[in-house]
Amino acid sequence: MEIKKLRNITFAIIILALAAGFLIYPKAWNKSADWLNAHKNSVGFLKNISNIPQYFNLPFRLGLDLQGGTHLVYEADLSQIQGKDAADAMQGVRDVIERRVNLFGVTEPLVQVDRVGEHYRLIVELAGIKDVNEAIKMIGETPSLDFREERTAEETRAILEAQKAGQVSALKEDPYFGTPTELTGKYIKKAAVSFDSNTGAPQVDLEFNDDGAKLFSEITGRNVGKRIAIYLDSQPISAPVVNEAISGGRARITGNFSIEEAKLLVRRLNAGALPVPISLINQQTVGASLGEASLRDSLNAGLVGLLAVAVFMIILYRLPGLLSVFALLIYTLIVLAIFKTIPVTLTLAGIAGFILSIGMAVDANILIFERTKEEMKTGKSLAGAVEEGFRRAWTSIRDSNVSSLLTCLILFWLGTSVIKGFALTLAIGILVSMFSAIVVTRNFLRWFVGRQTEKYHWLWR
Repeated sequence: MEIKKLRNITFAIIILALAAGFLIYPKAWNKSADWLNAHKNSVGFLKNISNIPQYFNLPFRLGLDLQGGTHLVYEADLSQIQGKDAADAMQGVRDVIERRVNLFGVTEPLVQVDRVGEHYRLIVELAGIKDVNEAIKMIGETPSLDFREERTAEETRAILEAQKAGQVSALKEDPYFGTPTELTGKYIKKAAVSFDSNTGAPQVDLEFNDDGAKLFSEITGRNVGKRIAIYLDSQPISAPVVNEAISGGRARITGNFSIEEAKLLVRRLNAGALPVPISLINQQTVGASLGEASLRDSLNAGLVGLLAVAVFMIILYRLPGLLSVFALLIYTLIVLAIFKTIPVTLTLAGIAGFILSIGMAVDANILIFERTKEEMKTGKSLAGAVEEGFRRAWTSIRDSNVSSLLTCLILFWLGTSVIKGFALTLAIGILVSMFSAIVVTRNFLRWFVGRQTEKYHWLWR
């Protein structure tokens, strides 16, 4: 390889490692920048340069088991729901509860449905939540759905002007739709997805009971050409235009829906319509101190494992082993930086996936070094053995990592949130490990090919 190309690749790797390192620990950059900004008049080449900016600081996102928080389990009363509709009803309730807990600014809340025999439960995990009692109060409320009529242009303009002027009473007003009508979710018998017979486009069908049909007919009759908004938990979820007065208790919402959007709207409509009360049956609180101890122990375990792997690689493979340790450090910096950037919610299971990926990164280096040693035994030069070793090891590295990535995909697709965290961190680690072994370690080795160190066979065999 041309020395210029090798130098450029190595420089890019070092820059990438430094950028990742400062992202993980921005204080190292910021303290240096502060010192240089304070003393730049005494440093010649900095006199005419503006202040060095601070490195942006992204915190790691920690899960419930590391940050502390609350684990809540609710029992759903589905006595009024037909068996085949129970799963859809619970999915709709899950969507409503998830929106509610997001109002608290909870990072990555977990809201999932769990079925035990014929009983359905709702599991809610709130990491870092402060006002647990208020959260419990809001979560336990039955989802509410209502229909609202569009305001006149004059009313909308007046409310917007009042809000702009800072009038407190106007800030709580919806400038586009009025107060809830008598038509609420309890009058809806069912919402379902259907498809246009001509275009095949998805649409949403609504069916009201007798009382709801009368109310809906009256409301649509006086709002032809206007919009009627559907609100769930005081948040608009749809605002279709009324083309004509609708009688008979059946209505259809059309629009530029995707299938998933139509299904989501149906779940939300049914969530507001179906009586699915939930009651809290279990509450567990994870203290911040316990989460901090778990994080510290996990990081210590990862550090000990990393040091053990480094010692093993240096003893067994000497110079290539030492270079693989540097590559492994760069790998660790890049992976942690990715975790911060995405960001990935780190749980104990996620950290376990990351630590496991470190072992897989080392495994790729071992395959390469063993192949290289075999090629050297056949009499090839060090340069030829290194290139051939990488070429022959690549198929094994590729196949093993692809199979592992497929496993991660299945775990992420079918697993619970804890399993998904493990699968995601492991998958990211596997992808970066391939880059570390094939690009970083390879280019580090190339710096020693054709040098004086090549004469010392004990460093390579």
